[in-house]
Amino acid sequence: MAGKFQIKRARNGKYFFNLLAKNGEPILTSQMYASKATARKGIASVQANAADSAQFEARTNKAGQHYFVLKARNHQIIGNGEAYSGSAALRKGITSVGKNAPGAGIEDLT
Repeated sequence: MAGKFQIKRARNGKYFFNLLAKNGEPILTSQMYASKATARKGIASVQANAADSAQFEARTNKAGQHYFVLKARNHQIIGNGEAYSGSAALRKGITSVGKNAPGAGIEDLT
């Protein structure tokens, strides 16, 4: 079973999605979108960019935890990874997004 995208609606009425790994754990979370249609476009952008490791950028948050962002070709951030304890775990997260996103199905939970 491949990963899947889940589209959800936030309390503020906007839409976002998570990419879940095969084990059901979230490995990427999107920004907020005004409509479900634009969230679906965001998913298409993740699918198109996730296989290119150059589109990922490793970062460190204020707590010292590692995370990554996935950028579209126009350099806009289209998703954020979870916080990881170290750089090895971060690299595994990036690899997981690259493997799961391109063929992932979409589950609409709105």
